[in-house]
Amino acid sequence: MATIKTQDGTNIFYKDWGPKDAQPVVFHHGWPLSGDDWDNQMLFFLSEGYRVIAHDRRGHGRSDQTDAGNDMDTYAADVAELARTLDLRNAIHIGHSTGGGEVARYVARAEPGRVAKAVLIGAVPPVMVKSEANPDGIPLEVFDGFRAALVTNRAQFYVDVPSGPFYGFNRDGGKISQGLINNWWRQGMAGGAKAHYDCIKAYSETDFTEDLTAITVPVLVLHGEDDQIVPIANSAHKAIKLLRNGTLKTYPGLSHGFFATHPEVINPDLLAFARA
Repeated sequence: MATIKTQDGTNIFYKDWGPKDAQPVVFHHGWPLSGDDWDNQMLFFLSEGYRVIAHDRRGHGRSDQTDAGNDMDTYAADVAELARTLDLRNAIHIGHSTGGGEVARYVARAEPGRVAKAVLIGAVPPVMVKSEANPDGIPLEVFDGFRAALVTNRAQFYVDVPSGPFYGFNRDGGKISQGLINNWWRQGMAGGAKAHYDCIKAYSETDFTEDLTAITVPVLVLHGEDDQIVPIANSAHKAIKLLRNGTLKTYPGLSHGFFATHPEVINPDLLAFARA
């Protein structure tokens, strides 16, 4: 397996396919998954001549099951180390959900020349949790419920989420894919319970407002209008107003995991942005 060792000694697993002199496209997965969530998009961009990279965030997938450092600053620092190790330049960074937060924080702080563009898909920025500053956010009690479910029976929780709201399979007429549900569970259970527990705070309570306003490269924001996990009104509709060079595209009726359920719709939009 290909890994890098970060400054604090954590082994980060990554996949790196395609010509090393081609433009890199870097994929950042959501909670509690792994780089495998991007298999379709990686193969698609590989077939279009790009170099494609996906890593497993610390505590997730095949990376070390860390009990510390499970926060957005460290996640972004890990990406920076990966980019330096692989000498990624002029890269396009694509992040889903928690991975979208990771992209926002990394891109806002990236070394000059490292990043060309970014894509936020069903992403958590600016901030998910409800507060005085974010009164229409999601109540903290919801995330406390996630933590309680993880502690009580993580294996069942990781069946319930993809079977229901994540892919919209709980909606009337939803076309259920048992393979997607099983693959979500497989990826989730490969990671560490402590890291996943900590990451709930990282993705729900981190405020990315300053990151979004600091980003100067073009950013494409894609969001399903029926996202039950990261509601569009509290995320994409707010994020686009903070970005200097952002473009928003929304998809009626589509869920949080819409890039997995509808790759034939999303992949051409990603490619068009990459080539623009």
